[in-house]
Amino acid sequence: MKKQMQGFTLVELIVVIVILGILAATALPRFINVQSDAKKAAVEGIAGGLRGSVAAIQAKWFVAGGSGVAAVSTADGTTVNVGSTTGRPDDSGTGIIAAMNCESTTSCQGIAVGNITGGTSTWRPTGGSATCEARYNPASSPPVSQDISGC
Repeated sequence: MKKQMQGFTLVELIVVIVILGILAATALPRFINVQSDAKKAAVEGIAGGLRGSVAAIQAKWFVAGGSGVAAVSTADGTTVNVGSTTGRPDDSGTGIIAAMNCESTTSCQGIAVGNITGGTSTWRPTGGSATCEARYNPASSPPVSQDISGC
């Protein structure tokens, strides 16, 4: 009786490895830019959070009487200082930082906050730069902008 051998030949294994190599070479460029996309999404999320906070605080300002009101209270009892003519949170620890419920004036849930009380504050994700950040300026219109060109 003849014994039948089982398994793959060396040629079959090499063909499979070559096919997997070709698939990996064509799919890899699709996933290389994932970190950049994540930073862009983080900046867009930060800007969305800032816009939401500003809108909520402005709504509370209108309810509190509007023009002339310099501070409003949020649902959790936090007092937020606002511009008395715009209702936007001011650029300080008791303004936008309080509205965003940040832990400090330099960090907000993993986001680096810079230039607070300097007119335009910067909000950068980890690894963000001057061209990968959201900005808040209560005096400009609109008060929230973003730059994702360098993410």
